[in-house]
Amino acid sequence: MDQTTKTYAPINFADKLSKFSDQWQPRVIAELNDYQFKIVRIEGDFIWHDHPTTDEAFIVLDGVLRIDFPDGSVSIGPGEMYIVPKGVKHKPHAASEVKMLLIEPRGTLNTGDEGGERTAQNDIWI
Repeated sequence: MDQTTKTYAPINFADKLSKFSDQWQPRVIAELNDYQFKIVRIEGDFIWHDHPTTDEAFIVLDGVLRIDFPDGSVSIGPGEMYIVPKGVKHKPHAASEVKMLLIEPRGTLNTGDEGGERTAQNDIWI
């Protein structure tokens, strides 16, 4: 009888974040159905953009993230999350480095339909 031993191990955010230092380049750490869990380091201003067909979840692990909207902003600290609804223009900002987890459908571009030099390559696993 063939006995295979399966190893069960959690995904550790700090361990995964220690494997890279570049910013604004999300790395996939897991998939759930068609959704990807991505960790990312950011600092400074991003670009105004939206995601016309999907909501986007921001979960801050370390630091303080501000998300600007045309009519206001929200600040998210460690252990907090915010969901930006689909179609809502937003611009993430971090005064100092923020480490966070993003949850979004596979194939979602970080810049939405805006494109440009800040568009990160998708499906980079770590």
